[in-house]
Amino acid sequence: MTVTLDVNAPVAESSTRRALADISLSVAKCKKIVVVTGAGISCSCGIPDFRSSDGLYALVKEQYPDVVMKGRDLFDASLFRDQTSTSVFYSFISQLKRSIDSASPAPTHEFIKRLDNRHKLLRSYTQNIDGLEEKAGLICSSTQGTDLNIKGKSKLWADEVRNIQLHGDIRRVRCTFCSVDLPCTEEHIRMFEKGVPPDCPECTSRSEARIARSARALKVGSLRPAIVLYDEAHPMGDDIGKIQSQDIARKPDLLIVMGTSLKVHGLKKLVKEFAKAVHATAPSPTGSPKRAKRWQGKVVFVNKTPPGSEWSDVIDYHIMGEIDQWIEKVTEDWRRIRPSDWEIQQTLDDDGNFKIAKNKGKSKQKPPGAENASPSGGIPFPSIIIKPGLSAPSSPSKRRQSISHYCDLDSSPRKRRDVAKTYDKASKCLLFVDATNSIPQMEDGFATDPFGSPFKHPGRRPRTRTMSTEMDIKRPRANSTTLRKKRVEIAVKS
Repeated sequence: MTVTLDVNAPVAESSTRRALADISLSVAKCKKIVVVTGAGISCSCGIPDFRSSDGLYALVKEQYPDVVMKGRDLFDASLFRDQTSTSVFYSFISQLKRSIDSASPAPTHEFIKRLDNRHKLLRSYTQNIDGLEEKAGLICSSTQGTDLNIKGKSKLWADEVRNIQLHGDIRRVRCTFCSVDLPCTEEHIRMFEKGVPPDCPECTSRSEARIARSARALKVGSLRPAIVLYDEAHPMGDDIGKIQSQDIARKPDLLIVMGTSLKVHGLKKLVKEFAKAVHATAPSPTGSPKRAKRWQGKVVFVNKTPPGSEWSDVIDYHIMGEIDQWIEKVTEDWRRIRPSDWEIQQTLDDDGNFKIAKNKGKSKQKPPGAENASPSGGIPFPSIIIKPGLSAPSSPSKRRQSISHYCDLDSSPRKRRDVAKTYDKASKCLLFVDATNSIPQMEDGFATDPFGSPFKHPGRRPRTRTMSTEMDIKRPRANSTTLRKKRVEIAVKS
C-alpha cells in the first residue's frame, strides 16, 4: 500500500514529519541506492518536461498544429517516413539543444553526485536526454572514453559509468548508415535549424577514398540526434540490460524514483524489477527488532502527481511536492543524523589559514623512460672492472656438468649437441664466465666427445656403425657407385 506524504505538511502533522524523517534516515544509512529519474528533475533548470500542460508535447502541438496531431508524434520513429515531419523534428531539436546548453544542474543532480561521492550510489538511471548529470560530475553512458565496442572493456565500462541514459543524449549525433557516434557541434545545430541533416564525415571520407582509387563511391549517411524515439531500439540495449542484471544481483537496499510519470513500458519494467530486489532486503517482521535494519528495503516515489493504481504494491511512499524542496530537506536531515559524512579534513597553510587536504593517490603509471633514468640522488656507483681471470660462481642448480648423459651417437637428432667454437673470454669482455660452462677443445680445434669419439660434425650420425671413426676423419666416405664397382671387381677376381 502506497503512503502519500506532503513535503509542505505543517509541523502539527507529526506522523507525516516522522515518516519523512525515516526516509531521510534511509538515505543517510543505506549504501546501495538506485536512483531512477525523469524529466521532472530538470524543470527547475528551465527545461520543460513532456506530459505536463506546459511540457514539450503541448509546445510541439502549439508550434506545428498542421504537422502533428499529437505532440508525441514528433518523438516517434515513424516521423522519418515523411520529409515534412523530419524537417520539423530537426528544427525543434535545434531549439531544445540550445536551451539545454544554457541550463545548469539542479540541486537534484548535485544530490545524485553527492550520493556517488559518499559511495552510496549503486547506479543512476535516467530518461533525460539533457546530459545535466554529466555537468554535475557523473560519468554517463554517452561520455567519451566509455566505449563498449572495445574488446574486453565491458566490465570496466560498467564499473566506470554511474549514470545510464535510457533515452540517449541530445548532445551527440549518430549516423543513420554507419552508426558512428559523434559530438553535436555548432555546425550541426545550424544545419538542424534549417531542417536539413548534415552528412556523415566518416561515410564521406570512405567514399572519397574509394573514388580516389577509381572505385565505386559508397552511400553517405546523414547525422541525426542520438536520442531514442518511440518504437525504436536502443543502440546499447544489450549492454544496459547486462548492467541492470548486475546491479540487481548486488542487492540494492533503497530505490528512489523522481520526476517521471511511469508511463513508458521499458521504464515500468525496470522499476518493478529493482523494487522487487529492494523489498527482498527489507527486515523480516518475525526477526529480532534489535537487529532489524528498519531503514532498508524502501521504494520512494517523488513527484507532483500520484502514481497509478498498478503501483500500490510496488511503491511504498509517494512524496508529493517539488523535488528540489524534498532534496533540501533530506540533505538537512542527513547532516544532522550523520555529521561525519560531511566532515572535510583540513590543514593549516603557512599563513595559518585552513585549506582542504586532498589525498592524492599514487600514480600507477611511470613516466616514459623512468626505468632508464639515472638516480636522482646522484649516488656514486663503483665502476665495474672486468678481469679475464675472474668469474662469478654459478649456483649449484645452474651448473652444467662436464659429462653429458646424452650420447651423440645414440641420441635423437633433436637432442644432439651443437658444439660451437669458443672464444677467448677476455676478448669477449664477458661480465660473468664459468669454466664449467665451456667445452674442452682438442689441439686441432675439434670438440672432444665425452665418450672418446671426436667428430668434425658431431651433429651427424655415421651411415654404418661398423665403420671406424678414424676412417671417417681421414678419408672421404665412398658413395654407392664406388662400392658397387668394388663388389664387382672382387666377384670377378674370385
